[in-house]
Amino acid sequence: MRVLRPEKTLRELALEKMRDAIVNMHFRAGERLVERDLCDQLGVSRTIVREVLRHLESEGLVAIQQNRGPIVAETTPEEARQIYEIRGVLEGIAAKACAIQKDPAVVAELERILARIRAAYAANELAAVLSATTDFYRTLFENSGRHVAWGIVNSITARINHLRSMTIKTPDRDKQGPAQMQKIIDAIKAGDGAAAYEAANVHVTNAAAIAEALLAEQQGAKAR
Repeated sequence: MRVLRPEKTLRELALEKMRDAIVNMHFRAGERLVERDLCDQLGVSRTIVREVLRHLESEGLVAIQQNRGPIVAETTPEEARQIYEIRGVLEGIAAKACAIQKDPAVVAELERILARIRAAYAANELAAVLSATTDFYRTLFENSGRHVAWGIVNSITARINHLRSMTIKTPDRDKQGPAQMQKIIDAIKAGDGAAAYEAANVHVTNAAAIAEALLAEQQGAKAR
C-alpha cells in the first residue's frame, strides 16, 4: 500500500526545465521572467516558480532587478574571465593529479566520454555535448581525488554551461575542442603531469577567449 516517492519532485523537474531553457538560450540574457507566464509554460504553481527562480538566482543564472523583477542574468566579459580563470587552475590541478596516478581505467573512461562528445557534435546535438562535457570533467575531478575542487567547479557549473552553450556553436569548435581534450587524455595516459596541466589550461584559455569575444560583441551591439 506504500506510495513510492517519485524519482524527482515537481519542483526539481521545473528547476531542470528552467535551467536548460536558460543555458540553451530559450530565454535570452536580460529577458524578463514573468511568474504568471512561467506558471502557464511549466504547468506548475506560482509557489514552485518562485522557489525555482530563487534557486537559479543562487546559481547566478537569474538576477532580480529593481522595478523589473527576475531577469535572465547577463554575464559580463570580466565575469567570464574570472569563471574561466577558476576553471583553468582547478582543471589543471585535477588533470595533473590524474596523470600522476596514471590509471588505465580512468584513461579508458575519459576516452569513452570524449567519443560521446564527438558523436554529439557530429549529430549537432548540443545539449548532449554539454552533458558529456560535464561528465568528462566530473570524471577528471573525482578520479584525481580533488573533491573540494570539484565542489567549487560544480557550484558554478550552470554558469559554465551557459558560457559553453555559446562557445560550442562557434566555427571549428567541434574539432578544436575535442582535439584539445584529447591532448589532456594523452598526457594523463603518458603520466606527464606538467603536460596534462598545460593541456587543460590551453583548452580553457581558448574557450575563454571565444566567450569573452562573444560577450564583448553582445555588449557592443546593445550599446549601438
